Parts: sequence; structure tokens; C-alpha cells
Amino acid sequence: MKKAYLGIDIGSISTKGVVIDSDHKIISSCYLWTEGNPIGAVKKVLAKILKIDADYKIVGVGTTGSARKLIGSILGANVVKNEITAHAIGTSTFCEDVRTIIEIGGQDSKIILLEDGIVTDYAMNTLCAAGTGSFLSSQANRLGVKVEDFGTIALKSKNPALLAARCTVFAESDLVHKAQIGYSKEDIIAGLCNSVALNYLNNVAKGKKIEEPIIFQGGVSKNIGVKKAFEKILQKEIQTLDNGHLMGAIGVAVLSMQEQEKTYTFDLDDFSFETSSVNCNRCPNNCEIIMVKKNKKLIDSWGNRCEKGEIKTH
Repeated sequence: MKKAYLGIDIGSISTKGVVIDSDHKIISSCYLWTEGNPIGAVKKVLAKILKIDADYKIVGVGTTGSARKLIGSILGANVVKNEITAHAIGTSTFCEDVRTIIEIGGQDSKIILLEDGIVTDYAMNTLCAAGTGSFLSSQANRLGVKVEDFGTIALKSKNPALLAARCTVFAESDLVHKAQIGYSKEDIIAGLCNSVALNYLNNVAKGKKIEEPIIFQGGVSKNIGVKKAFEKILQKEIQTLDNGHLMGAIGVAVLSMQEQEKTYTFDLDDFSFETSSVNCNRCPNNCEIIMVKKNKKLIDSWGNRCEKGEIKTH
């Protein structure tokens, strides 16, 4: 039997899954949109990535991302970790000396600083969509351009438009104004790429010492226009990894190797779960308790900040 490890990164915009072997080699992977249904998205991911050689047996499962606890409970994961830890482990697995991780996803951004493989500092931005993948996608729709083509188009610009970088509303207003006064599509798109980099550096990375090697990952890292903008502003080399958009899933799969192993089987035909919540009124915390049930049987719950809100599983 060959051992394999499953990692799932469930975000608000996208869900990523990988299966790796004991040498950290990716056996299969999948990236798709969550579409507001993390359970459904994970079912689709599993249907794709579990089509692996029968000699492989999944002996570890890890989950990360915004719905990590929910999916971790459903899959019986042996490790559930936050995105910072997962991305740091995943990236340092392929680049041991990484010092700075720039990560820009669909709705949030983060910076992770490391020294000798240990996280020394980090910051996240989840309050404003400016400078994220969803922001670029909405502007691509406005301009009638595929977001996948943004980078190539941006590199053709001779005079990038200067766009407001700190706020989505201002950036959109500025974009309309620049188009009205005659800026070319190439210059506007290059300006958007620059505004993404500036927004990140002025907000998420503010006050942080960015040192090389620098790894740029997340869905936006596929945009060569944004990568070039970071390099121009920082005057430093920015590296990307082929599987950079999967690093959270890879990292939590690697972490699952360090936990007690067990043999996993997944019945996708019986993948029906119900989630609900209830407010606990037993103390002033008034915690919201999230519950996961299968066939009306409670399999897990969380959200309580004291033992009064604990709900027993049977």
C-alpha cells in the first residue's frame, strides 16, 4: 500500500483540493468555485481528486480555509489548521528559504513573514475587496475582458493610468473617469494591476519588512501584470510557484502527515449533511453554536467559548 494525504482549502470564493504522496508529490488536484456551497464544492472536488491509483490509500486528511471546521468535521480530518499556518507550511515545503509570502485570493489578502521556516509575523485584510481577485473580476466584466487576459494586456501598456488604490468604490469611479477621458484599455488595465499592488503594500503589508526570497501566490499570482507591478514598486524579484494557488491545501496535507494515521473511505453517494446554528443563552457570552448533523444525528459542533455551551455528540 502506498500512503497518500488529502488536503482541502475551503474559501469563500474557491475550494482547492490535493492528494499528495509521502514525498510531497502531487498525485491529483482540483480548483473550483465554492459558489456559496462549501459542502457541495468539496463533494465536487473529492469526485475529481479521488480518481487515483488503487495502490494509494488516504491515511491523512487536513482542512483549512474559512469552512475548515465544517468540512473537517464532515471528513473526519486528523488536522484542521488556519490559513496562515497552512500557507506557510505549503510554501516552505517547496521553497525552504522563503522569507515573505504575498498571498492574494478571491476575497482576502495576507502577508506572511518567515525566518528559518518559522512564521514571525503576518497580517490579513478581509475588510475591503480592493486589490483582490473578486475586485479584478468585476473590473474585467466592466471592461469586457477576460480576467485571465489581464496580465498579457497590461504588459502592452505604455502609459498606465493612475487609479485610486485604497478603496473599491474610488477605484471603480476612477476607472470610469479614465475611460471617459480617453485612456486605452491597456493603460487602464495596467493601472488596475498597479493599484492592486499598491493597495496591498499600503494596507496589508504596511509596516512590514519585505525580504527576499519573496513568493507570490493565490489566484491573483497568475496575473503577470500584478507580479510585474510588485517587482517595479519593491525593486525586488518576485517568484511564483506553479502550484501557488494550491498552497493552502498542500500545506494542510503535509501537516496531516504529522498526525495519527487512519484509513479513510469516502462515500460521495451518501454525502448529505445538515448545518444549523443556535444561540446559547446560558451565560453573557451568548455564543452562536454551529452544529453539523447527518441523518439527524449530531456529528460535531463548535462556537462555544465555555463549557456551558458544549453540545455533546452521541
